Amino acid sequence: MNHSAGTFPSVIAVLPAAGIGSRMQAECPKQYLTIGRHSIVEHAIHALLRHPRIERVIVAIGPEDRQFERLPIAQDPRVTVTEGGKQRADSVMAGLKLAGDADWVLVHDAARPCLHADDLERLLAITAHSKVGGILAAPVRDTMKRAEPGRDTIAHTVERQDLWHALTPQLFPLPLLKQCLQRALDEGANVTDEASALEHCGYHPLLIAGRADNIKVTRPEDLALAAFYLTQLDN
Repeated sequence: MNHSAGTFPSVIAVLPAAGIGSRMQAECPKQYLTIGRHSIVEHAIHALLRHPRIERVIVAIGPEDRQFERLPIAQDPRVTVTEGGKQRADSVMAGLKLAGDADWVLVHDAARPCLHADDLERLLAITAHSKVGGILAAPVRDTMKRAEPGRDTIAHTVERQDLWHALTPQLFPLPLLKQCLQRALDEGANVTDEASALEHCGYHPLLIAGRADNIKVTRPEDLALAAFYLTQLDN
């Protein structure tokens, strides 16, 4: 165990950023769209590096990506770049291979620029008592409908009690995430986030209530909303 940061276990962050963001209808991958003076991915990385417990951020980019290296953040000695894969899980695995002997790994979406320091602090606090890890999540507030298979008609209303929106960061012991992610990939499981790999292996990660403004920029209209939230964070 590498407890270099005082009594705290060490934490490395991984940012899968190999996606192309086709829903944004933009000329470049969504993580490179700018809000204010910085790109979305820079906002996401800055939010992590502001916390003293995060020693390093490993960014997994696409094989054809020539944009990341041009960003000022790419010169930060705490930022490492690696080549990601076709799926999110492949990019995360590529990052984990460079995580060394860190105790914990925190995975954050490159397209989530509005992470609040308080949420990150609450998530990191679970390293003191959890052996499984957990994720930031927001309780579902809207009425949820399930559609009929393959149709735009309502089959039924889904009971929203106990339903949560999964957010990032997601935080797990490094050896456990590596093992579960590899097994889930080998067994062809549907790995939409890191927690789903642990669920596939029978674990029950914690749900840490996070702010609803920790949005993922996926559609053009999200940009203005993220810009507004970022101005609030700076105040």
